[in-house]
Order: sequence, then structure tokens, then C-alpha cells
Amino acid sequence: MDLKLSGRVINILKEQSGESKNGPWRKRDFILETKGKFPKKVCITQWGDNIDKQPVEENAEITAYIDIQSREYKGNWFTDIKAWKVEQGSDEVDAPPSAPGLTSEGSQEIDYDEDDVPF
Repeated sequence: MDLKLSGRVINILKEQSGESKNGPWRKRDFILETKGKFPKKVCITQWGDNIDKQPVEENAEITAYIDIQSREYKGNWFTDIKAWKVEQGSDEVDAPPSAPGLTSEGSQEIDYDEDDVPF
């Protein structure tokens, strides 16, 4: 599945780092606000060298190519959204209201009336 998310970076969180059995690691989260009638805020994580190779800045319009992965820990499920590529600029003018800013190959657009709500 090829997913990308476009919007404006509204916050960059503090970089985190540590040591695991596989060696040192580092990550940084940023908050992306999507476009469209019902904008969403999404926390996206950059790992390792991608933090330096593909930097993001607050208020920048970007497109993040993402992987979504969930994992189970002690009966609870956690979902990560990881950016494997970040491009400056947004390639979407207005996203479909069904999924603002999120696109995937083969997705179907849904046209909502003005009185419809996104839930």
C-alpha cells in the first residue's frame, strides 16, 4: 500500500534517542495538519538518518510518504505512522472530505453534502 499525507507542519517535538540491543537509535515526531473541509492533526515519526536527510520545519507545506503499523503489547494495540520519505511542498490542493490529505492507490473519492459531518 502506497500512502502519502500532505499538509502543514504545525509542531515539531523534541528528538528522542536511546540504545537497544541492535545499537543506538533516534526518532523525532512532528504534527502534520491536513487540508480539506475537515482538517486532521496527525503525529508522524521520522527515524534515524531521515531526520537529517529530509528535515521538516514548522509551518512548512510537505508531503510525507508513510507506513502505518500496529503492534500488540500486553493486550493493548499501538499504531505508528512512520515517514520513510518527506518532500517539501504539498501535491494536493484539496483532499477528498472522506480522508483529508490521505491518498492511496486505487482509493475511491466520496462526495459529501455541505450538511454532512466526518463521523
